[in-house]
Amino acid sequence: MPDPRIPLEPERMYHIWTHASGNENLFRSKENYRYFLEKYIKYIYPIGETFAYCLMPNHLHLMIRFRREEELKKTDVFQGNYTQKETNLLLSRQFSNLFNGYSQAYNKMFNRKGTLFIPRFHRKLIDSDTYFTALIAYIHNNPVHHGFVKDPTDWPHSSWHIYLKTKPTKLAKTEGLSWFGGTDAFFSFHQMIKKRDVILQFED
Repeated sequence: MPDPRIPLEPERMYHIWTHASGNENLFRSKENYRYFLEKYIKYIYPIGETFAYCLMPNHLHLMIRFRREEELKKTDVFQGNYTQKETNLLLSRQFSNLFNGYSQAYNKMFNRKGTLFIPRFHRKLIDSDTYFTALIAYIHNNPVHHGFVKDPTDWPHSSWHIYLKTKPTKLAKTEGLSWFGGTDAFFSFHQMIKKRDVILQFED
């Protein structure tokens, strides 16, 4: 269930993260990572713009801004007129659909039963430019902070690699780079965060 203390609202940007229940892993194979992103595009892309993501073995981080109400009404999710509260619940429900759909496929693949994700996914409102830029770097450097790799380039399951490439993408890459003032500043800031080993408190 989503955390009711912070509603998900159109046109607002959030840091969303969750992790596996108990000592489980969310991802055991490359196919798991690929399938999750496939489901993510199905459930979340229609309702929001993603600026960064990182999938780790037992947890994940997402940075997303929900679309304007006019855009939301054009999707299959929002057919009809809804109150603000109903709209917020529908946005949260898309994440529940994502996590539940992935869990069902995961359980079938590994012949397991029970809950895969913790009951409530976490969220924080991103309400400043400083938070925006620091959070992107934090998400991309998360595998470094956890000791899986020494550089974000070495972790294949994050949006960092999309920022490295020039091909078309569903990621809000152009706007993400503009918040830093361009590509050079974007990469310099990430290197600064990595070298200083800054552990930012985004998960309290």
